Amino acid sequence: MQCTSLDRKRSSGLSFGRKIKIRDLIQLFLHMEQMQSSGVPLLDALGDIRDTTDSDMLRDIMSEIFRDVSDGKSLSEAMAMHPRTFTNLYISLVKSGEETGDLTSSYRQLIKYLKWVDEMQSKVRKATRYPMIVMAVVLLTVTIMMTVVVPQVVGFIDSMDQEIPFYTKWLMATSDFFVNYWYVVLFTPFFLVIFVKLMCKYSDAFAYRVDVFIISAPLFGPLIRKINIARFAQTFGALFASGIDILQGIDAASNTVSNRAIIEALDGIKRQVQAGSPLSEAFNASGEFPSLVVRMLKVGEESGGLTKVLDQVAEFYTNDVDEAITALISMIEPLLTALLGGIIAWIALSVFGPIYSSFENIDF
Repeated sequence: MQCTSLDRKRSSGLSFGRKIKIRDLIQLFLHMEQMQSSGVPLLDALGDIRDTTDSDMLRDIMSEIFRDVSDGKSLSEAMAMHPRTFTNLYISLVKSGEETGDLTSSYRQLIKYLKWVDEMQSKVRKATRYPMIVMAVVLLTVTIMMTVVVPQVVGFIDSMDQEIPFYTKWLMATSDFFVNYWYVVLFTPFFLVIFVKLMCKYSDAFAYRVDVFIISAPLFGPLIRKINIARFAQTFGALFASGIDILQGIDAASNTVSNRAIIEALDGIKRQVQAGSPLSEAFNASGEFPSLVVRMLKVGEESGGLTKVLDQVAEFYTNDVDEAITALISMIEPLLTALLGGIIAWIALSVFGPIYSSFENIDF
């Protein structure tokens, strides 16, 4: 059923600039699952959620969904009118439940998936925010030392009538650069990030090259790959368990993957499966998925337990991501501490070395 122009306007106006929290959606589908299991009619369940939710945004959306379902639309059609809140994945699972007559199972799959997404987002934030905060503190500390502390000390050394060691000259030159161009040091990283994001937004080729570089990077590359594999496996498993066919599942699950190199590999996998290749062979031919994933998929195909295997892959990589993040943080912290300690040692050597030498030249 297509939306009328009024419906489109109402939906876009409501969704613009708004985003519902993951945990609000978990509560929504938990409520729907409990009501459905208890035999409560759909309209009564929607009305109850509308009246009891603490989120004003979700209350407005549920009011419109209640109205649309009352007017004869299916739940999946009503949800599809709010794409910023209900993605294609949610709609596909709800639609599958409507077609099979088992909405309860679809709600459970959504609850399981959303809880996993909430947990994964927390881990990703942990992996990105902590190193960035530590690096920002180190950069700010070095800038203050080079622009405030070092100039006061090296001014005294420069006034001494003696030869200055090369490492002290480097320190003085570095300090002069920071004093004259401190804004370049502090703001260049931010401008670079903004520049890369804008280029990625307007150039698909540039964005693809950036994603290939990221996934190939020595420290963060393996972690990014694991996160994307875990997202795909969890999403694809939820879709497949709900009765959605493999091709539609790959297509919908690809939307949860953020790295373009892996997305391109998934497009190739979809084409190969469409041409008749087994799923495991298609994944193996892509070259972007570890042999562990390929072997487990092959076992799932041969045993007829693909859903269980996909859950195991998602669980394995979820745990692996957690361990990788912990290892990354435990490695970055001492590295940055060592970097800061090395800079302080350089400053101390550059300052006290000439002073000590001057004492040796004094004739008592």
